Amino acid sequence: MDAKINSKSATLTVDGKSFDFPILSGTVGPDVIDIGKLYAQSGLFTYDPGFTSTGSCQSKITYIDGDAGILEYRGYPIEQLAGHGDFLETCYLLLYGELPTKAQKLDFDTRITNHTMVHEQMARFFQGFRRDAHPMAVMVASVGALAAFYHDSTDINDPKQRMIASIRMIAKIPTLAAMAFKYTIGQPFVYPTNSLDFASNFLKMCFAVPCEDYKVNPVLAKALDKIFTLHADHEQNASTSTVRIAGSSGANPFACIAAGIACLWGPAHGGANEAALAMLAEIGTVDKIPEFIAKVKDKNSSVRLMGFGHRVYKNYDPRAKIMQETCHEVLAETGHGGDEMLAVAMELEKIALSDQYFIDRKLYPNVDFYSGITLKAMGFPTSMFTVLFAVARTVGWISQWSEMLEDPQQKIGRPRQLYTGAARRDYVDIAKR
Repeated sequence: MDAKINSKSATLTVDGKSFDFPILSGTVGPDVIDIGKLYAQSGLFTYDPGFTSTGSCQSKITYIDGDAGILEYRGYPIEQLAGHGDFLETCYLLLYGELPTKAQKLDFDTRITNHTMVHEQMARFFQGFRRDAHPMAVMVASVGALAAFYHDSTDINDPKQRMIASIRMIAKIPTLAAMAFKYTIGQPFVYPTNSLDFASNFLKMCFAVPCEDYKVNPVLAKALDKIFTLHADHEQNASTSTVRIAGSSGANPFACIAAGIACLWGPAHGGANEAALAMLAEIGTVDKIPEFIAKVKDKNSSVRLMGFGHRVYKNYDPRAKIMQETCHEVLAETGHGGDEMLAVAMELEKIALSDQYFIDRKLYPNVDFYSGITLKAMGFPTSMFTVLFAVARTVGWISQWSEMLEDPQQKIGRPRQLYTGAARRDYVDIAKR
């Protein structure tokens, strides 16, 4: 279903002249004013830093209602998908628009499994990085380099090649992520194991070593699978918008996803869970929380409450409750049930949810508040947190990229600007300056 033209319209009056613009309605959510012809009719364009009030596209993939705390993939609540399905089922849903039948799920899982290996020359490609390279730097380069290895899936005008590229990236980016991790800690790469499920295979590639047998912990595998599901897509966020804009130029799919990874690397986007973990470590013990809260409330203090609040969610992040339960399960399984950091997190959450200062500002815990603790307990260093985010978000980026290419209204991304520089002036010869 495409957007419908509303019976109402919007009128803009400038210097006594009026301009009418149609109002469009989606399936759910707020209506939008279609200003596509604003400049042509009035000579004006809008100014909206951060695109906080601008819809850049029509999409059938993800719906978010930040005020109500709703996140849905293709109409399905995130609580149901994370509670009853697995990550690859969610991948299928995002890619194809519907949940798979048993036969379709088996076929999809098999296709992903059969594409997890990367070209052997990629191992030598990794040797060009410094041993202390950040894993995200390695990811940006290695994912972009896939275009140099898989020429048979870079024609964006061929639906078959687009799907081949999509399957390859969902399957291979976890392998590249594990290789990036292994490279930075000086351990040999571990090849994928076809008999394992998606999350179990990833854990083995990250933590197995050749000198001893590795047995996947099912509790950790289930937790990681949920983390992947919770982060699979999140509408038109910064990295997704980056992927769409890169794709609007006709760039190959591997370059587009590499661009998304580069954007995700920014601490304001993908580094929130690491920042929350650093905050909990800084607080240290439960008895120091009142002092920390006082600093947060102090207008003259630079101390901020990390892992609370969200650009979109003005209510409790629907992913946070699932992540909280998962966090408890992982800490209990790994022997961190009495972990001081979790105790600080629980008490901080309790205070923030009952303190009127935070209630008035709608600073509810978000998914990053718990995911950092969970990943740390699994054995991942903080430098890998954003890499895991990229593994999960790959399918969302690909689904959005594919939808963008199939949209007949799609144009190359080209925002306007409000110029505030020098007015026209003439060149002065260097001898006279």
